[in-house]
Amino acid sequence: MVVGDFPIETDTLVIGSGPGGYVAAIRAAQTGQKVTIVEKEYIGGVCLNVGCIPSKAMISVGHRFEEAQHSDEMGIVAKEVSLNFEKAQAFKDSVVKKLTGGVESLLKGNKVEIVRGEAYFVDENTVRIMDADSAQTYKFKNAIIATGSRPVEIPTFKYSERVIDSTGALALKEVPKKLVVIGGGYIGTELGTAYANMGSEVTILEGAPDILAGFEKQMTSIVKKGLKKKGVEVITKASAKGVEESDSGVSVSYEAGGEEKTIDADYVLVTVGRRPNTDEMGLEELNIKMGERGLIEVDKQCRTSIPNIYAIGDIVAGLQLAHKASYEGKIAAEAIAGEKSEVDYLAIPAVCFTDPELASVGLTEEQAKEEGFEVTAAKFPFGANGRALSLNAAEGFVKLVSRKEDGLLLGGQIVGAGASDMVAEIGLAIEAGMTVEDIAMTIHAHPTLAETTMEAAEVALGTPIHIIK
Repeated sequence: MVVGDFPIETDTLVIGSGPGGYVAAIRAAQTGQKVTIVEKEYIGGVCLNVGCIPSKAMISVGHRFEEAQHSDEMGIVAKEVSLNFEKAQAFKDSVVKKLTGGVESLLKGNKVEIVRGEAYFVDENTVRIMDADSAQTYKFKNAIIATGSRPVEIPTFKYSERVIDSTGALALKEVPKKLVVIGGGYIGTELGTAYANMGSEVTILEGAPDILAGFEKQMTSIVKKGLKKKGVEVITKASAKGVEESDSGVSVSYEAGGEEKTIDADYVLVTVGRRPNTDEMGLEELNIKMGERGLIEVDKQCRTSIPNIYAIGDIVAGLQLAHKASYEGKIAAEAIAGEKSEVDYLAIPAVCFTDPELASVGLTEEQAKEEGFEVTAAKFPFGANGRALSLNAAEGFVKLVSRKEDGLLLGGQIVGAGASDMVAEIGLAIEAGMTVEDIAMTIHAHPTLAETTMEAAEVALGTPIHIIK
């Protein structure tokens, strides 16, 4: 301990200010705790600064640009449509600035102390917080670790000016003429779609038999159809071998179908997963119980093997989703306050902002059957919905999975325009223990996309109105 480093005491110390950490800090403060939050880089974490929010801003730019060029059938004929990419980046940055500034104001408004630096555990009640110039000891009663994750780097694709991760893809100075994406998960497919909409020639290399493995094939087939229409080439069962980089671009070598090939491009975007940030913070000093892939083991209240230390978000098991981290942050803060809150992942939605969007919540048909349920799977197409047709967005469907004996809703999947917003109704219905009859009897406004959910419920009941039984 350096001279003059007198420990500062706090009730709850939160490490990381992403969507898990800042939500945990605010909820902890609301329960009367004295809270300190530590952030080594930027308030809002990856999600608000270089992830969820900026990527959706760029996806929106891509959609607007693509629609401006291809709305002839709706009578809109645009000539000489151009994309000012510098202005698009400025728009993205303005969205990020508003949200991160808002989060900092929320933390201060809830009397959460914000400390800049890196936290290193000394013992079960002590951390050292260090920045470039100084170090300070903090004593805490409870701690919540919310340090998130970082992109996985492939040894043969070291990050550089032309070999980029998702952060780099959101900070490009120009739209690439050609872009190779390694990894067909949600990040690679979303960003690949965005740049395809902005005019890039995109190739996606995926090692698995299909892209977007977390979603049903009948959903992803519609996305793949859309990608093909945009000129995106999807190569599955492909193994990326290496890259040669020059001042002007890259040459990516890969193997597929027993042949080794190369693709020349301006950039190669590597999106093969994310690694939990559980190293270099002194966890080994605590002997905290760890699971696979560097994840921290926790109980249903997000408590680690050390009773006063909690962990949430990407550093614990489960899907790496911002809303999961926020949910777990609230649970951990409430558990510290002595409440009986515990996690229940019954209806946690997964969304992919492709074109069209994908959303799933609860059990899929296959999962429900594997769990021993006898189910009814009912689909209603967007093509039979007036609002979808008027939006010129007829691709997709809503699918509801219910228990056959009583119609209890078990899950739902949506592919189509607005899927990311529509899935909330299905999630609420699952959480509330509702049946397909409850949804069918709920009056939905007309004409709206949400009517497709009501119509799918009527299909499940055997009484559809707008499709032939």
